[in-house]
Amino acid sequence: MELSDLLTFSTVARLGGITRAADELNTVQSNVTQRVKALEAEIGTALFERHSRGMTLTGAGRRLLPYAQRMAALSREALLAARDDGEPKGPLAIGSMETTAAVRLPSLLAEFHRRFPQVRLSLRTSTTAELVAGVLSGTFDGAFVAGPIDHAELDATVAFREELVLVTARRWASLGALRAGTPESGPTALVFRTGCTYRQRLEQIFSEFGWPSSARFELGTLDGMIGCVAADMGVTLLPRAVVGRNESVGIHTLTPAQSRVETLFITRRSAHQYSALQGFASCLSSHGEVIAA
Repeated sequence: MELSDLLTFSTVARLGGITRAADELNTVQSNVTQRVKALEAEIGTALFERHSRGMTLTGAGRRLLPYAQRMAALSREALLAARDDGEPKGPLAIGSMETTAAVRLPSLLAEFHRRFPQVRLSLRTSTTAELVAGVLSGTFDGAFVAGPIDHAELDATVAFREELVLVTARRWASLGALRAGTPESGPTALVFRTGCTYRQRLEQIFSEFGWPSSARFELGTLDGMIGCVAADMGVTLLPRAVVGRNESVGIHTLTPAQSRVETLFITRRSAHQYSALQGFASCLSSHGEVIAA
């Protein structure tokens, strides 16, 4: 079994299609297709179901995926460990929630780049669930996720403490007015995709308000989320630091139990702590410390 075939397979599985996988792997689509077919021929069964919306894993593909991810991660880790002479350099893959990337990370990333210019840092945003899976599989060297996280294979450090607020259109002067002026089913919840911790928090708050069956509308970007709230399409839950002093929306304070959340920086416990990652951790420690909302 060729390691390059397994890497290609796991990339297609994660991205759900040949085109996106080819883009990420910096190769042509025909090469990706050839490697997947070669792996299927070697195993003797189909790993993907092909359909108009992309590709989904078969039962065999789902069983193979965690092994392929671990082998790819171990190969990358071995290469980085062998090259690690104590001078931070080379690739460093960091994941983050979009809200954290938008507000908390720019100055941290700028400091890291000034201190360690030979490190090729890449940052990708996703949901907490996908970020945790990415760190465990080795796709990310570390990631910023919403706590709490309790996993035997992960180390977690508190990076930031956030206050979550309910964000509505300006016409709602208070939570009381919102609750009195909306239908019994409640307003539309504007959320990121499944796996987002803030989405889970908002759904819990809606249940506490008596709106367990309110409609959900998924959005993919922070700017789109705030724009739709401002247009009175629905309400959302975001860190106060993300909304800032935005005058296009209303910001409503919640109880401490509803609003307090920690952003954690997680790494895989068994991974080699090579110099680039250690340099990033040192920047986070000295620059970020624990930032209160």
